[in-house]
Amino acid sequence: MYPWRKAYRKRNGICVQENRHEIPNDIFLGLVSEKLAEGHTAIIWVKGYSMRPFIEYGRDRVKLAFPKELHVGDAVLAQDSPGHYVLHRIMDITGNNVTLQGDGNLRGFEHCLRENVCGVVTEYIRPNRVILASDKTLRRRIKIWRRLRPIRRYLLFIYKACI
Repeated sequence: MYPWRKAYRKRNGICVQENRHEIPNDIFLGLVSEKLAEGHTAIIWVKGYSMRPFIEYGRDRVKLAFPKELHVGDAVLAQDSPGHYVLHRIMDITGNNVTLQGDGNLRGFEHCLRENVCGVVTEYIRPNRVILASDKTLRRRIKIWRRLRPIRRYLLFIYKACI
């Protein structure tokens, strides 16, 4: 289920907290992928821990756009099976096949076709700042993180203990 954040509205000078609604991921992300295909952009809250440490559940949002080009290292929203969407990083592109893996995943890959990639992350939105996906420092950190796959387990353990 994809949560809608609590909305605060001012009514007669008083802030009123409205209830949160949840929509199943397959429906919500299906609608998002349709809008991206029409040329719109979308900002979504991230769910899950598979993209740690670069994207944190409950803290970060991402801005998605329709993918014009795909590159190894890009974080993408892809449909790996009908009705199942993942926001993971591209590990390999071979012809029409795309291999994905979450930054926080120790093993296991997802595979999809190039046309099943619905959107590419253009911005990482954190509470105090916005980081462009094309930022050189971020790209360098992602490249180093991908090379550290053999010791990722230990680094993620330390990261989880610190937050």
